[in-house]
This record gives sequence, structure tokens and C-alpha cells, in this order.
Amino acid sequence: MSTAREVKDRLYSQFAQLGHALASPKRLELLDLLCQSEKTVETLAGHSSMSVANTSRHLGVLRGARLVDRRQEGVFVYYRLAGSEVCDFFRGLRRLAESRMAEVDRIISDYFEPSTRLQPIDRKTLLKRARVGEVVILDVRPEDEFSAGHLPLAVSVPLSQLLKRLREFSPDKEIVAYCRGPYCVLAQEAVSLLRSKGFKAYSLSDGIAEWKDAGLPVEPMPATRK
Repeated sequence: MSTAREVKDRLYSQFAQLGHALASPKRLELLDLLCQSEKTVETLAGHSSMSVANTSRHLGVLRGARLVDRRQEGVFVYYRLAGSEVCDFFRGLRRLAESRMAEVDRIISDYFEPSTRLQPIDRKTLLKRARVGEVVILDVRPEDEFSAGHLPLAVSVPLSQLLKRLREFSPDKEIVAYCRGPYCVLAQEAVSLLRSKGFKAYSLSDGIAEWKDAGLPVEPMPATRK
């Protein structure tokens, strides 16, 4: 029979495997991306600015720690989180860093412009304004992430398509752009582009996870565009 010390050592050894798997900025970024939706290795490589080979190596470490699963469809390999608790863990780690590391605030303040952030507003009020046509909720994530889940009434225009689709928006309507959460840069870049073209635009710090945490509905399929 194992001693109490041996049991503790074995348990903490298992916990340490998670620490090893997460001890990489790129692996954390991959988890953040997979919190949005299942993706191919090639897609993850593109979003994280890594080679396919390097992305596969990082995913192998995450899979070894049972944080992600994979499936193959034809020549493509798809990765997804092993469970919703993995995303919860990642977001908890992010919140801990926010509360304990002052450098996080400095990095954010250096990049994100306070004037482009939507002032605190009740989420239900935002939806009410969107329903009556006062506000356009703009999802600037890639289409696969929008299809996996998006805010009610949101319109999908990936950032890469925004410039050529500006004519779809009325300059008289306020636009609230969102992407993957409080640290996603896509919404910030979209707002900068929209404002440079004369639109009244703001970014929403919420992503899908924050919206769900508030107990609000998320649409599972793309909204029908008129």
C-alpha cells in the first residue's frame, strides 16, 4: 500500500504536467483560440503566426496533458478543447494574471485606446438597442468562429473583409464591434478602421464566454442577413 507521502507526490506530479503544458505563451494562445471553436492545425498556425510543424508540436504537448482532443477528416486534422472546463481554467488563469501582475495593465493601456471602448452598458440594453435598429452588433471574428456561436442579432463581417463591405453599414447607426474577449485585437482594429471612415464605432470587451457567464443567450448558427 502506498504511503501518504507517495500519494501526495504522485498527485502533485500529475498537477505539474498541466503546469508544464501551459508553460508556453504560444500554447496559451492556442487554448484561447480553441475556446472559440474547433480548428484545423493550419488555421491555428495562421492565427498564431507559427509554422504548421511548430503548431503541431505545441498541440501535441496540450494533447499529452489531455487539454485538447483531435479528429481527422480527410487530409485535415481538427483540434478542439477536451472539455469546457479547459476554457474555464484558461480564463481563470487570465483573471489571476490580471489581479497579480501589473504588467498586464501596462500592456493593455499601451495598445487599447480607452476612447474606443464602449462605456459600461447593461448587456440587455445593448440587445434592446440592436433590436430597434439603433445599434449594429458587429462580429469581426473569422466565419468559422461566428458559426460556432455568436451574440444575438450580430452581423458577421470578418476583419479581413471589413474595408470592402463598409457600404453595408449606415453612417447614421452606431456600430459595436466584438471579437474573442477583452484582449482580442480584432475589434480594436475594426473600430480604428470604422472611425477613420467616419463611422461612430466602439469595441465591446465581451466575447462569447463573457456573454455566457452573464446568463445571456448565444446564437448557435449564423444570423440570417436581410
